[in-house]
Amino acid sequence: MSARRFGDRARARGLTLLEVLVSIGILALISTLIYGAFDGMARSRAGLTKLDDRYQQGRSALARMSHELQSAFLTMHQPPQIVQQVRVTAFTGKNQGTQDRVDFTSFSHRRLGRDTHESDQNELSYFIARDPDRSDKYDLVRREQKEIDLEPARGGVINVICEDVSEFDVQYLDALTGEWTDTWDSTQASAQLARLPLQVKIRLVLRGGVGDAPIKLETRVPIAMQSAITFGLSNPAGKRNP
Repeated sequence: MSARRFGDRARARGLTLLEVLVSIGILALISTLIYGAFDGMARSRAGLTKLDDRYQQGRSALARMSHELQSAFLTMHQPPQIVQQVRVTAFTGKNQGTQDRVDFTSFSHRRLGRDTHESDQNELSYFIARDPDRSDKYDLVRREQKEIDLEPARGGVINVICEDVSEFDVQYLDALTGEWTDTWDSTQASAQLARLPLQVKIRLVLRGGVGDAPIKLETRVPIAMQSAITFGLSNPAGKRNP
């Protein structure tokens, strides 16, 4: 048999089973590598999106607190008889370790409904609350009451503004002493009666960073008003507002 006829018969024979199996194995290996690459890219993208969402949630919470704290106010105007009082303005900050709380009255309420009997005054609170669905998860919540009453730290509607928070620390700069303090109370003569802090420093730490590292955010908020509104009434210093 000539070499030419043998080559024609070999070509007509096709691939052997071993060659087919080897080809399939190579294709499977290539497919696995391609899938792994795309899967890794998808996981990385999902992780970056989640991380970006966490930063955005924390920054939004700080921006909202900053805006509302800048509008904090106190007033000395009250009826002559205590029994006639229907509202009390206050600014109080409690030091509770890594779960501080701040309650204050503010000019930051937004009237969303038409012809509603609301003003820009409100009661606000920021504090940490446990997630009702998970005992190990804590959220930063915001309490708002549209009307100011005799209990500045109670009532109103509570909403979550930042989830899975591990630390909420608030400090206050006293304009008289020039020092930072962990607490503030404008209702007590032994504390900061009828006064607001010069600045408020907020430290917010979230879970869910890169490699489960904490996400740390900080800001300082200047307060426009430091003393209570008097409009002609004698203030604690004995002076009169113009």
